Amino acid sequence: MPRYKLTIEYDGTPFSGWQIQDTAPTVQGALEAAVKAICGEDVRVHGAGRTDAGVHARGQVAHCDIAKSFPRGRLRDGLNAHLRPNPIAVLAADIVADDFEARFSAIKRHYLYRIVNTRANLALDIGRVWRVPRALDAGAMHVAAQRLLGKHDFTTFRDTECQAKSPEKTLDQLDVTREGDAVNIVTSARSFLHSQVRSMVGSLVWVGEGRWSADDLAAALKARNRAACGPVAPPDGLYLMRVDYE
Repeated sequence: MPRYKLTIEYDGTPFSGWQIQDTAPTVQGALEAAVKAICGEDVRVHGAGRTDAGVHARGQVAHCDIAKSFPRGRLRDGLNAHLRPNPIAVLAADIVADDFEARFSAIKRHYLYRIVNTRANLALDIGRVWRVPRALDAGAMHVAAQRLLGKHDFTTFRDTECQAKSPEKTLDQLDVTREGDAVNIVTSARSFLHSQVRSMVGSLVWVGEGRWSADDLAAALKARNRAACGPVAPPDGLYLMRVDYE
């Protein structure tokens, strides 16, 4: 039975996240329905990351086992045909080794958070960025962000319903850059806690607004207390950009 690796792009706006639910539309549910339409099988599609409601992806990865073998490109095209009109695109569908696991074989995940720092209302980017009207000091945000790098107990930046066994994670990258009105936050790690990225972004925005200093951010991390966290950024601006494998 071939194992297929799927590389997927989606707009998370109409979905209640990745993980399948009985009463709400999800990305996983739409993909599994498309697989069944092609193969007639109930197949579990396993994702590399369980993105939350409203979170987007440029390079989500999933795997599934399908009894039928398809010529190169045929499964990708068939899934895309059955996914319409959902805003989901299968970019590639490749046969991989039987021991490949989209989630557990991953060695690094890369996320982008997009902020538009403008007082003007959004038009084209509604649901795809976080509009922050107050002026942000992206340089101060970047300097403060470096205080979160390395291995730490990230309880402060962890959702209270997070199911991870340990709050310890190793953050490899957290960069803040500005280009015009756009403030982009790029972060990478082997794995993240539930809502960790959005929690870090919200706290960094407080730094950018001058409410917090870099020392305040470091103190919040050290507190290991969810109550010490700044605001949680909305899902609109978050994108799973890429998942790395050996």
